[in-house]
Amino acid sequence: MSEAAHPEGMEEVPGAPRRPADGRRRRSADGRRRRSADGRRRRYVIDLTPLRESPPYRRWWAGTTLSNVGTQLTVVAAQLQVFDITHSSFAVGITGLVTVVPLIVFGLFGGSIADAVDRRKLMLITSTASLALSGLLLVQAAGDLERLSVIYVLLGLQAGVYSVDSAARGATLPRLVRRELLPAANSLGQLGWNTALTLGPLLAGVVVGAAGYSAAYAIDVGSFAAVLYGVLRLPPIRPDDTSHKAGFKSVVEGLRFLAPRKNLMMTFLVDIDAMIFGMPRALFPALAIGTFHGGAETAGLLYAAPSIGAFLGAAFSGWAGRVRRQGLAVIVSIAAWGASIALFGFTHVLWVGVVLLAVAGLADMISAIFRSTILQVATPDALRGRLQGVFTVVVAGGPRLGDVESGTMAGLVGTEFSVISGGIACIVGLFALVARYPGFARYDAEDPIP
Repeated sequence: MSEAAHPEGMEEVPGAPRRPADGRRRRSADGRRRRSADGRRRRYVIDLTPLRESPPYRRWWAGTTLSNVGTQLTVVAAQLQVFDITHSSFAVGITGLVTVVPLIVFGLFGGSIADAVDRRKLMLITSTASLALSGLLLVQAAGDLERLSVIYVLLGLQAGVYSVDSAARGATLPRLVRRELLPAANSLGQLGWNTALTLGPLLAGVVVGAAGYSAAYAIDVGSFAAVLYGVLRLPPIRPDDTSHKAGFKSVVEGLRFLAPRKNLMMTFLVDIDAMIFGMPRALFPALAIGTFHGGAETAGLLYAAPSIGAFLGAAFSGWAGRVRRQGLAVIVSIAAWGASIALFGFTHVLWVGVVLLAVAGLADMISAIFRSTILQVATPDALRGRLQGVFTVVVAGGPRLGDVESGTMAGLVGTEFSVISGGIACIVGLFALVARYPGFARYDAEDPIP
């Protein structure tokens, strides 16, 4: 042993391990094991890099998530209030009809506006308007008006403001994180969104059952403080193309960009198919009472169940950034969504129904991650607001058309048959679209063809 390895004053004990050398080996092996375990966790657990790397994104994400909890609470509370007044699933379905037209009109023109102005200022205006409309819902509930027309008008106005706000938010995201972090940022967005979709309905069921509708709307009003803070702390987000002007011509320009890009078009078409035929949300109040023999709390659980599955899926979405065949992933996810919804229509056991809805929500979350990523990669910033407006129309308008479809079918042929036939129709429609646009299944994230 050299003097360096065996310094003066230290005696080597016969048979004892050489502590310095063996200690280094043990520490090295332990380090490798820890790194390997960390690597395995990173492969599956959601990637938090966008939150760590971008403080503006972190504040924006947190504020949006908290505000969305209040928004989803209001959506469910309003549908419960309508059912409480009318005892009609068709009347609940009409909440979708009165919101879908404002969503389409304001979504398309809102995207045009988002490409022409500072998106930060636009989000401040829309968040303030949403706050005021939630306040009016609170007033009508506290005053026991029980006027369907008032509820329908306020929901329609909220939908219009939401569509403009959502177009601005979706177009803002790629300005807050690096391109290679977009799948991770979209996974975090799905985590936040499904946190809202889980907590909002659960809170609605509990709060409405315990304290009434006005208390539920009051929570929504308070939640806007979070989103206003997050937006206020953003830097200015001005358009790249300062020559662009909002208006009908601008909307047409965005639609012309979309039309020849078949893979991009498919991200919208498959989601429309899934939401119109496979979304039984308007039937949850009736199913809670008639099929599962519960009340507002049971309805809240049914509303929340898809988002519970989506939340768990988003929490373990670390693998999403490594998927190349993103179009195929969307197709498989929507097929799983339709199958889960159809099976849900057959069950009369609450926990089985909740599990099936959770599986459906997980499938929808996976589809949403890749559809959002394909859209953001394929669209230049100068057109991103307009295409995000179309995305908002599809993502938010589809479930509302689904409310109309499922509510109408329930009135004609029964609640459970409406659920089953909708899930089956979703799968049939998906296969028809894939046959029409087979290239979508071959979409490669490393060589994207929009």
